[in-house]
Amino acid sequence: MKAIELIFLGTTILSGIFILLGLIKPVLVLWFLDRFNRLKVLKIYGLVFFGSLILWWLTTLFA
Repeated sequence: MKAIELIFLGTTILSGIFILLGLIKPVLVLWFLDRFNRLKVLKIYGLVFFGSLILWWLTTLFA
């Protein structure tokens, strides 16, 4: 169970870093799309950030 917590925590931290990088220069984190803008960075990596944060919180709560 501890490994799953670490995976969710790592995903949360990594997506937070990608949000910060994407707000500075979106092409760094959205290289796989045809258009790069900051709103897409917030939509994609913000969803991943909050989703993994909630999953991390749930695994620490019920573990």
